[in-house]
Amino acid sequence: MCAPLHAHTFRTVAMQCQTCGDATSPAYNECQRCATPLGLPAVLPGRPTYPVRGFGTAAAAAVGAATLLYLPGALFPLIGTRMARSAAAQRDGDLLLGAVVAEGLLALLYLVALLVAGVLVIIWTWRVRKNLDAFPGALPSLGPAWAIAGWLVPLANLVVPARVLANVARDSLWRRRTPPLVALWWAAWLLFLVADAAINKLDNDRYADLAETPRSPAQFAAYVDHYQRALGPRLVPALACLVAGVSFVVLVRRISAAQQDRIAKATPVWSGWPGHPGWPVQSGWPVQPGHPGWPAGAVPAYPVQPVTGVSPQVVEDPSATSPQVPPVSGGTIGA
Repeated sequence: MCAPLHAHTFRTVAMQCQTCGDATSPAYNECQRCATPLGLPAVLPGRPTYPVRGFGTAAAAAVGAATLLYLPGALFPLIGTRMARSAAAQRDGDLLLGAVVAEGLLALLYLVALLVAGVLVIIWTWRVRKNLDAFPGALPSLGPAWAIAGWLVPLANLVVPARVLANVARDSLWRRRTPPLVALWWAAWLLFLVADAAINKLDNDRYADLAETPRSPAQFAAYVDHYQRALGPRLVPALACLVAGVSFVVLVRRISAAQQDRIAKATPVWSGWPGHPGWPVQSGWPVQPGHPGWPAGAVPAYPVQPVTGVSPQVVEDPSATSPQVPPVSGGTIGA
């Protein structure tokens, strides 16, 4: 026989949060650490959840690669200055052309990495936002659709992604306030966008004033001056890109790990009637001995007469509230 359950056993279970495991108090309606309402599981049954650890790792790696590929292009004036001086000393315009081609290849590699990172980040953002719908106590202010549209709609992409990530970070990392890392990431990202666009326009205007095929010492010297003047301003977007990339990678890894750990605490939901392959054998449903759902080696607690000819089958009646077992010919089951 099973040992009797005492009242204090139920009180102990009820006083423990099913999400974070902290002790709770009846004086509050929710856990004071993770905001899960008292008595609710870590994940609502029947709500879909999406794995995010793999996409989080891929998105973090892509963002890191895009960040690293931007830095050589931003610091290229260091190499461009040396190449322009060599071209001036040798009166060789091909060296200047080589510098332009090298800088263009670096920019192309960065754009490809940025496109890949953008796709992975959008997918990851949608998944982590969608998972909030299955977390009791989560209070997102924007729907899952904004996790995608927020990155793509002009002007909205200056505000919406930060709001979505702020919601996700609060409800995933059990914070009452938005983590400062979110603000740091978004401020650095906006600074990078503005500074990079302004400096690219300035560099293009300056480059348009240079001679396409330099011949005189003054024309070669103009290229040297162009690269020297371009280095200082480019340090601003380079630093902003580095801060935004590192902070976003840290955010992605922390949020992905927190959500994946919470999803792992979800209570499995059994589907099907007793006897279904997914139905647990220890469910206690009174199936007949010999049925696939009957525990191996178990002895029935009631007398059973042998049944021959036809095996019992569970019939699912959509209109019924409980599974029905049809009459069995060839024998009877004693009470």
